[in-house]
Amino acid sequence: MKMSPSLLPLLRSQLQGDLLALVVLHPEREFSLTELSAEVGASHTAVLREVDRLVEAGIFRDRRVGRSRLVASRTDTALAGPLAEVIAVTYGPLPVLSDALSGLAGVREAYIYGSWAARYEGEPGVPPADVDVLVVGDPDPDALFDIAEAASRRLRREVSVHRVSAEAWAGPTGDPFLTSVRERPLVRLNPHEERQ
Repeated sequence: MKMSPSLLPLLRSQLQGDLLALVVLHPEREFSLTELSAEVGASHTAVLREVDRLVEAGIFRDRRVGRSRLVASRTDTALAGPLAEVIAVTYGPLPVLSDALSGLAGVREAYIYGSWAARYEGEPGVPPADVDVLVVGDPDPDALFDIAEAASRRLRREVSVHRVSAEAWAGPTGDPFLTSVRERPLVRLNPHEERQ
């Protein structure tokens, strides 16, 4: 028996949440099925099935351009606004923070840790009140603060960013904070992927 995702148990699967977050939180963009598969790390067949369901439900729209099928969020329905808000506060941290960190120099890696990462990985528990982000590298601390503030407003919850050097992250450490972070679920952000 398949378990409902812990971040939003109303959804059928983690894949559905990831697709909704990617498409609904980028309403200005169309995605090919190949792009969606690559972004969410799922097979083309699984993405196709889920996209078909979401198009049929009136949440996504699609069109064909040659042999490609392009998918986008429907923004012309009464459900569009409320759905975008629910998705932003549940599955939104992954695409929102990946986008926010994408242009920042000095970011080598970035992860979400803490309760949001635990729920995303399926651990049961109360909905996370905040989002904890670990940035590996040497980005400007003021820029990280500004990113955290903007993401907090968009996600409607506090976003805390902790910066650590690449050397400290890669090597053995006696730092209790890093030990704790490494022992719990981590969700990797993709700040270096090109977004259109």
